[in-house]
Amino acid sequence: MDKKYNISVEATLEVIGGKWKCVILCHLTHGKKRTSELKRLMPAITQKMLTQQLRELEDDGIVNRIVYNEVPPRVEYELSAYGWSLKSILDALCNWGEQHIVKEYGDKYAVLEDNVLNR
Repeated sequence: MDKKYNISVEATLEVIGGKWKCVILCHLTHGKKRTSELKRLMPAITQKMLTQQLRELEDDGIVNRIVYNEVPPRVEYELSAYGWSLKSILDALCNWGEQHIVKEYGDKYAVLEDNVLNR
């Protein structure tokens, strides 16, 4: 193995870094989701980016892709056991973000979308 990290947080960010992966993972902490459900929950993400991020999370063992033998085919994504090990990190990121929003804007509901993650 030629891979070297300066500090271990680099390995974490390599797996969950970027604009969308943590958002996807937070949604999956609320249960299995189809791609179309994730797209509806994240209207700013493109379909191509969503598919790419889900594939990378699957390749890293963070999410499971479940294919149902139906016509038309149905696919759902869920956190793997390994993915669930990120829950405390995701919760901490959400809590910090909420505190930051309150510090910067005063009222979190003035800038947060109304969805299940923000209630």
